[in-house]
Amino acid sequence: MGGNAIQDVIEARLAAIFKGPIRIHGSGRTDAGVHARGQVFHFDADWPHGSVRLLAALRSELSPAIQIRSVHRAASDFHARFSVRAKRYVYHLHLGDADPFSRPFCWSVFRPLDLDAMRAAAAVLHGRHDFRAFTALNGPAREDTVRELTRLDVLRRGRRVRIIAEAPGFLYKMVRSLTGVLVAVGEGRLTPTAVGAMLDNGRRTPAIQTAPPEGLFLERVWY
Repeated sequence: MGGNAIQDVIEARLAAIFKGPIRIHGSGRTDAGVHARGQVFHFDADWPHGSVRLLAALRSELSPAIQIRSVHRAASDFHARFSVRAKRYVYHLHLGDADPFSRPFCWSVFRPLDLDAMRAAAAVLHGRHDFRAFTALNGPAREDTVRELTRLDVLRRGRRVRIIAEAPGFLYKMVRSLTGVLVAVGEGRLTPTAVGAMLDNGRRTPAIQTAPPEGLFLERVWY
């Protein structure tokens, strides 16, 4: 949710509407600097006036950087995080120096990228694996690091390259780590075979770069 700042702003707006504290629960947290087009959150409150009026009230006085796209009454057992079936993240790369209007929303890559090699590495990463080497988790294992990556595509249009990742769930900084590795493959600093060895080894090394947060978007959440 772009860190606590956005959550705090929305909760403050809800508190003004409901005349009391309201806690929201998001589909997951995003790192500082990461963007979200499809974030979802829920909260519990009594509101007898319908979704249209609540949407209008929520939108009022919000920062221009925050947009509430829709409001729906959810089932009593719905949870924005625990009911998630899948998520889609999209990472935006720009080949060369992006213009000032795009720069805050992409990673400018100045070396040529071998997209075929990147796609070969993406094929290695696709599927169900232990992605411990591709997360920024610190210390002893406290979380199951096995995930099923159902989609990892590398698409190009002009000077724009998109890396699309879909899974039922992701580890901390996993998509940014996958992106960093794919860019290293594209630049010739790693091979798809080496990426497979990293998966098997399960240990994070300096070869696994975490891509900058600016290029990453939470695009969609499925329930």
